[in-house]
Amino acid sequence: MQTWRLIPLLETSGVFQMALDAWLLAQHQQGKHPSTLRFYTWNPPTISLGYHQRRWPEHWQNLSWQGHPVELVRRPTGGRAVLHYGDLTYAVITSGLRGNRMQVYQTLCEFLLEGWRSLGVDLHYGQAGRGYIQNPNCFGTATSADLVMKDGAKLIGSAQVYQKNAVLQHGSIQLQPSSDLFMQVFGVEPQFPNLPLQQTGKAQIETVINALVEAAGRCFAASFEVQPLSEAEWQAILSKVKGTSGLSRLF
Repeated sequence: MQTWRLIPLLETSGVFQMALDAWLLAQHQQGKHPSTLRFYTWNPPTISLGYHQRRWPEHWQNLSWQGHPVELVRRPTGGRAVLHYGDLTYAVITSGLRGNRMQVYQTLCEFLLEGWRSLGVDLHYGQAGRGYIQNPNCFGTATSADLVMKDGAKLIGSAQVYQKNAVLQHGSIQLQPSSDLFMQVFGVEPQFPNLPLQQTGKAQIETVINALVEAAGRCFAASFEVQPLSEAEWQAILSKVKGTSGLSRLF
């Protein structure tokens, strides 16, 4: 059984979160850091763009929500734009997985399927074709890399990036999103999942994380060592984001 690092729930800016995911991948690829699982939220609300996404509505540059600007940041992974507000993001950094990219997706998604099943939610993979590329909104379609509920509502959208044999997969889990903000960003009515969870707010997030960590231990044959970011790690990430915008190529 491998020992993985589990970084406690972290809430901070999208620029920092994306730089941290990219840094963890680079450190793991270089053999300096173990496989890692972490969960995080975004503050302030943020739109993350896929690494290769070059088109998005001009008004995204000037959005605000509850008196604060909505940030625009680029992910190190591919895919379409994701609005991060009321969601929970997971990230897995590991290596040595066999198979093609879709098989690796399915291997890494197994803990999501099992964890949500333990919470009474059955998920399956989406079936969107290549037409999804024309949709700037990640949650406007569900590809075979995404997880949807029985009614077709997309609960989790995921994306990957590789560095040699190491992979970063992270994804947004729609827990308590805002229809009003979604409409402001994408201009369409959202189809959010109706979750059978009794808790709200932090209690809901804690319940979901606990279920997913337990499932990850089984699926990855891993034990987890809880280890917050050290001061040196904070400084290493801050040095990458200092003086850059969220759309700069930090990666």
